Amino acid sequence: MHFKLIIALVEDHKTNSVCQAAREAGATGATVISHARGHGLEKSKTFLGLNLEEPRDVILLLVEEHLARSILETISHEGEFDAKPGTGIAFQVDVEDAVGVMQQVKKLTPKVEEEL
Repeated sequence: MHFKLIIALVEDHKTNSVCQAAREAGATGATVISHARGHGLEKSKTFLGLNLEEPRDVILLLVEEHLARSILETISHEGEFDAKPGTGIAFQVDVEDAVGVMQQVKKLTPKVEEEL
């Protein structure tokens, strides 16, 4: 079984709904890194020297490669990445190897065989 890593940077108030949508689309779990910062196309707003940009979370999802695109599109829709500028981004990268994923392999095998 081959995996992809989906990395999503989302507004912190959307983290739970994005993770839930990913699970419903076939993800078996996620790791969330809270309070990330980033710089986009537009300069950040400040007030009296304080940064007013919304906090972000980084969501890491190790997913089976045949399910990856569907999960990516699902979290993009849930996070409104294309609908509203600055709401977040998500991308996927190939994973050459992974350990500690046997429970996911057992759970995903029937679903992947069904997809193929």
